[in-house]
Amino acid sequence: MRARVEICILAGGLSARMGRPKARVRLGNLTLLGHVRKNVAGLELPVRIIRKDLVPRCGPLGGISSALKTTGAEAVLIVPCDTPFLSAALLRRFLVKFDGQHPLFGVVQEKTGFPILLPRSALPVVTEQIKAREFALHNLARAIRARLVRVPAGQLFNVNTPADLAEARKRCRSAQEQLVKRQ
Repeated sequence: MRARVEICILAGGLSARMGRPKARVRLGNLTLLGHVRKNVAGLELPVRIIRKDLVPRCGPLGGISSALKTTGAEAVLIVPCDTPFLSAALLRRFLVKFDGQHPLFGVVQEKTGFPILLPRSALPVVTEQIKAREFALHNLARAIRARLVRVPAGQLFNVNTPADLAEARKRCRSAQEQLVKRQ
């Protein structure tokens, strides 16, 4: 299945709460987008960045729709650009669980969301959700009858605000300190 899956990183949002494009916000030596790119690189799958939604102002559904409409792959693994702690190991779990037909959504503390692994055939349902102005990811998961995969909360910490960025920087410093202590 892996050879037929493409990774799409969503980086086309408005970043209104951050006040500047999140994809370009620096966290250590990398941008938020750079962290996600680095983390997915180990999967050895094609990677695309969705920088402009074909259907604007629909939240993540606009990016998901864009990814599905423009892919040549049979399925798309979708991750947001603002989750710098997302691991390749977690995404490998999604790939192993994917049967090629049934969509997978991550779930953290009963909240449905990313990562999302969708067959290209899911596009009509995504389109209907957009037409109905049902933009919430949990609504899409329900409409598409997705399987839910538990995800550790720390990996899906997303950076939406300057306060979130400060917390992400704190987590990075803490991780670096732990690494130094082990050496």
